[in-house]
Amino acid sequence: MEAAFAPVNKKLKIMHQTHTLSNGLRIIHEPSRSEVLYCGYVVCAGTRHEEENDSGMAHFIEHLTFKGTTHRKAWQITNGLERVGGDLNAYTTKQETVYYATILRQDFRRAADLLTDIVFNSTFPQHEIDKEVEVICDEIDSYKDSPSELIFDEFESLIFPNHPLGRDILGTKERLHEYRTADALLFTHRYYQPDNCVFFVYGNVDFNRIVRTLEKLTEGIGSAEAESVPRLQQTTATIEKPREAVTVFRHHDTHQAHVLIGSRTFGGRDPRRYGLFLLNNILGGPGMNSRFNLSLREHAGLVYSVDSYLATYPDDGLWEVYFGCDVADIERCRRLINKELRKMVEKPLTQNQLNAALKQVIGQIGISDDHLEQHAIGLGKTFAHYGRHKDSRQVVEHLRELTPQQLQEIAAEVYDVNCLTTLVYN
Repeated sequence: MEAAFAPVNKKLKIMHQTHTLSNGLRIIHEPSRSEVLYCGYVVCAGTRHEEENDSGMAHFIEHLTFKGTTHRKAWQITNGLERVGGDLNAYTTKQETVYYATILRQDFRRAADLLTDIVFNSTFPQHEIDKEVEVICDEIDSYKDSPSELIFDEFESLIFPNHPLGRDILGTKERLHEYRTADALLFTHRYYQPDNCVFFVYGNVDFNRIVRTLEKLTEGIGSAEAESVPRLQQTTATIEKPREAVTVFRHHDTHQAHVLIGSRTFGGRDPRRYGLFLLNNILGGPGMNSRFNLSLREHAGLVYSVDSYLATYPDDGLWEVYFGCDVADIERCRRLINKELRKMVEKPLTQNQLNAALKQVIGQIGISDDHLEQHAIGLGKTFAHYGRHKDSRQVVEHLRELTPQQLQEIAAEVYDVNCLTTLVYN
């Protein structure tokens, strides 16, 4: 099992290196021997950092950073890495916005220059805003046409009511049409500052070179004027879990019902998250032998797929299980889900069951580490939010320390069927 956590190049010892520039920019590097290099910025500005009347602003900014800077026009950004075979991309979450590039190692400076330019020097011209708003509105419409995706957004609003974590990442059409250049600049002056960002690199490049490159590229960025614009603090208000089961039905003209069942859970700093991660993998993880899959699909033939997920933020979390089925089978599927949850709560795993579950999840972690782009992004996000590097070996150590009794206690807290929230589209 240990071999799953050896570096891709076994002769290469993993040595994470970190540095903080004088302007506050944090840098983290993990070496590899590949000729391909992954790098980017994690900006600690997501949906939860928006003001209440700035719905969709973080995602809106992500789109607009590609539309021109003080040094580049939009077409120059589009072609900046493509012309050397590289790739430039970005995405927004509730917690952060990530800009990242995949290039050959000799093109590192080109990528760092382009990424730094769009993150810190975007100008948000109004004519580009007017065009891009329509693109985002089409994106909103595409979600409305896909109930299997739309249901996740509405479910989060039920789990995190009147809280930024419950807001839709895309925002609303009405508010998007009101945004102007000044709105975008205000948000970026507040959050798109070096001391609110992490630059990550996974690849075969000298760390001192990385530091020197970023020092030069970010020289003069991080003005006193920007510091005078206060940032919204990450909301940590207590969110009460329901004390009884809550079920919400929404009518959608679809061929099958879409169902989400779940609960608020632990944050990323809570040590119980390791146990919940393992329990979730047993119940509804990617393996075909997950208990939900065996019960609902293999034994009962009620669904095509059933999966459970964990969304973890530094201070909070969400567990949910999704399935689609015939409308007539909704209640039967819910009973089978509840049956598996009660088993976890009422009866601890045997040591043999725990050992088998550990063997499976450890193998999955090892395989996931070979998805290099996601590994690189995880490196940056972990450092941005927790101040440490991503270490699969430590995760495995924590998992191996778990006992059946600990897992049963966690299950009792999260999987109480009398306190779960259910959202049904039918």
